[in-house]
Amino acid sequence: MPATTDHVPEPSRTDPALLRNFCIIAHIDHGKSTLADRMLQLTGVVEQRQMRAQYLDRMDIERERGITIKSQAVRLPWTPTSVPAAVGAGPGAGAAPLAERPMTHILNMIDTPGHVDFTYEVSRSLAACEGTILLVDAAQGIEAQTLANLYLAMENDLTIIPVLNKIDLPAAQPEKFSEELANLVGCEPDDVLKVSAKTGLGVDALLNKVVAEIPPPVGVADAPARAMIFDSVYDSYRGVVTYVRVVDGQLNRRERIRMMSTGATHELLEIGTNSPEMLPADGLGVGEVGYLITGVKDVRQSRVGDTVTSQSGGAGTALGGYKDPKPMVFSGLYPLDGSDYPELREALDKLQLNDAALVYEPETSAALGFGFRVGFLGLLHLDVVRERLEREFGLDLIATAPNVVYRVLMEDGTEHTVTNPSEFPEGKLAEVYEPVVRATILAPSEFIGAIMELCQSRRGTMLGMDYLSEDRVEIRYTLPLAEIVFDFFDQLKSKTRGYASLDYEPTGEQDSSLVKVDILLHGDKVDAFSAITHRDQAYAYGVRLVAKLKELIPRQNFEVPVQAAVGSRVIARETIRAIRKDVLAKCYGGDISRKRKLLEKQKEGKKRMKMVGAVEVPQEAFIAVLSSDDGGKAKSAKK
Repeated sequence: MPATTDHVPEPSRTDPALLRNFCIIAHIDHGKSTLADRMLQLTGVVEQRQMRAQYLDRMDIERERGITIKSQAVRLPWTPTSVPAAVGAGPGAGAAPLAERPMTHILNMIDTPGHVDFTYEVSRSLAACEGTILLVDAAQGIEAQTLANLYLAMENDLTIIPVLNKIDLPAAQPEKFSEELANLVGCEPDDVLKVSAKTGLGVDALLNKVVAEIPPPVGVADAPARAMIFDSVYDSYRGVVTYVRVVDGQLNRRERIRMMSTGATHELLEIGTNSPEMLPADGLGVGEVGYLITGVKDVRQSRVGDTVTSQSGGAGTALGGYKDPKPMVFSGLYPLDGSDYPELREALDKLQLNDAALVYEPETSAALGFGFRVGFLGLLHLDVVRERLEREFGLDLIATAPNVVYRVLMEDGTEHTVTNPSEFPEGKLAEVYEPVVRATILAPSEFIGAIMELCQSRRGTMLGMDYLSEDRVEIRYTLPLAEIVFDFFDQLKSKTRGYASLDYEPTGEQDSSLVKVDILLHGDKVDAFSAITHRDQAYAYGVRLVAKLKELIPRQNFEVPVQAAVGSRVIARETIRAIRKDVLAKCYGGDISRKRKLLEKQKEGKKRMKMVGAVEVPQEAFIAVLSSDDGGKAKSAKK
């Protein structure tokens, strides 16, 4: 029999009918982590003296920025209060008959991120649940990411409980947004629960509704064990900690398990639940959510989305339902000190276990040395990964400007996949394809004109527009990913005074008139400065970059032309003037021919030097031009 905790009566460990698996999904800043805090307090798993805000957010970056990056699972015991009157009455009221007493249910709750870049974390959490709480801010209403998460939940056939949060705010409009939410979910406005996660108002009623409406997990208790890995982390002392949801059968401590995708076998050194700290147990049964520790240090042994089964008499078919995330944005990460390259490789290996969406491959740059081309889900994802590498592993990194993946077809029929501008092929091009996304923008209707103007300037095509209410509109556009990946969101926020919200999903690719802009220093191409841009924007990009390089590259002993070129055609030029010694300083007058002779001699020397001289570009210039920090565009954390 699995071990029990102080909070949990024994039947709840074995009876799946008493289990409820659910997650909280919402837009960023709508109060998911605060609601999770109140649930921890209300169910008594965290004592008041240990309580702190954002209890489940373990990373410093999460706490500083006030955003959730990693999903966190926690086990909550809850005895529903909607029971016969005698039950739960005071000591003098007399106990209710045993059959009427409510059972303590076990709620496995997962707190998920709200940002569009971490949608993959949300999708993994949804696969481990039967129901979800859809949380909406009563002062702001439905936002783009709320819709995206709602559609994800509907695709997974989950029971959806609509909830309005922050009803204690003076600006709250619960009646208006209850109606909006009811129209989306397909229920009555009265069915939308109203809570205040800050004060705890209505949270007990919400937990009762979770028990009443979300179905218990369904599985075959005596079938071969099958458990789905929905998350994993790396612990430097204990190795890989794997989070699983048991679907069929049971897993027990000290038995040997097998990972179905790799075939690797391990001994289960420890198995248990998160309540919210790790609590060892003897085993996990049908529908339970918990963790496994096998002592494995190799991060590739535990893949998110894999199925765990017993080594002897294990299952024959793996669980489905996971899609590999596709990176949307690529950026080069290089150590400032070249000797840190092995440490960067090891750090990325470990981080990939915590972040299944991270993909990378080695690459070299003539300017920056050895590094990695890393794929990210978006700009915030890039920023968070870079900051974690610098903080958790003590690395100093340069991140090159982000770019997307292009597909290039040549006239001779060959095809190239380009993740780095330096890979763009030379020769006659037939077609160049770039990724496009379907963007959904929600904003007050007064900003329709400004939003349409911005989208059309970014080569957008309008798909449609719907009014969610009298003063809120949903606008849908098809946009090239390259146009929104850098500063589109910043521009959108500034044009709508911060009211607009954006969500996007990839929808394929389109043929576009794209060209590679090369930078030539003293007639030589510098691959690190190349960029792929639309033909109409190539001139503006070339002018901007050569002007920047003119300021950053120090003057040489000879004149250096800095040119931007598309193919063999130069589209922009600046000249870095030579450092010139005053050779006439020693002449105190006399005949002009003496001075002319000295100047001609200097001119001949400059000409010879120009023929053999090489332009020294300092590391600072490369960092300033290539870095993604220009203007802090990667820092826009809140969508």
